[in-house]
This record gives sequence, C-alpha cells and structure tokens, in this order.
Amino acid sequence: MANTKGRRKIGAGDVASNRYARYRYELLEKLECGLELQGTEVKALRESGAQLKDGYVNVREGELWLHSVHIPPYAPASRENHEPERPRRLLAHRREIDRLMGMVKERGFTLVPTRIYFAGGRAKIEIALGRGKDLYDKRQTIKERESKRDMERGIREARR
Repeated sequence: MANTKGRRKIGAGDVASNRYARYRYELLEKLECGLELQGTEVKALRESGAQLKDGYVNVREGELWLHSVHIPPYAPASRENHEPERPRRLLAHRREIDRLMGMVKERGFTLVPTRIYFAGGRAKIEIALGRGKDLYDKRQTIKERESKRDMERGIREARR
C-alpha cells in the first residue's frame, strides 16, 4: 500500500497545481494558454510533473513568458536534455495578451500560473490575473480555512 500521507492532492488530469497562489494572491480572472516546450519537457511533464510555486508570467515585447517554473530533467534523455528553469513562451491570442498587458500595468496586478494540464494531447497552462493580498487578507484566509475544517470535523464526529 502506498504512503500518501503528506502528499498534496491535485485536480483530476492536472500535472501540477499552484495551491500557494490562492493564499498569496486574490485571483480575479483566469486564462488558458498553450506552452511552447521541447520534446524532453513534454516527456518529463507526463512522467514526473512540475513545480509552479515560485512561477510568474512576464509580458515582454508583446509575448507572454513563463519564468521560474521547474520542469525536472527527463532521465532517459541524458545528453539532449532541457534546462529545468528556462523561460518558456506562452501561446495566447493577441487580443488576450494586449488586454492582460493593460491590466498588469495597473498597480498591484500580476500574472501567476495556477496549474499545468494536458488537453487533447497538448500541454496547457492556466494563468490567473492576481492582486497581492495584504497581511490581514492572509489571516482572514487562514481563519476561514480553520473554521471550515472545524465544521467538517464536527459533522464527521456527529455521523459516528
């Protein structure tokens, strides 16, 4: 029997998810983008996933670029492997990029990756427009999470 204690759950079909983004940012709207990847990166995503925790999206020269996302090297491709944390271009429509670029220029907005998944055999990434939370908002999030956990615990004990 596999030991799953301590492992975080991710959604069905997800390769990786950024649960920490909901804690750090108030996510306003989401957008699905394609990823421009090398062959070994696709194989590594299918095999072992990625880490999105410190990732962010930057708009440079009218293009979306994904930074600080770790895709581990693919072990069987020893010589022709990819760089794990290289910047990767995101694929989106021009109107969407222009709209996001206008919103990012506003004070306090940023683009964060929330999850990577496969749709129709192609790697997709969901990015969200977020505004950084204040310390008070983070405390409120923790308080809501603890109260929800206590209510679920009480319901579970009442069923026994």
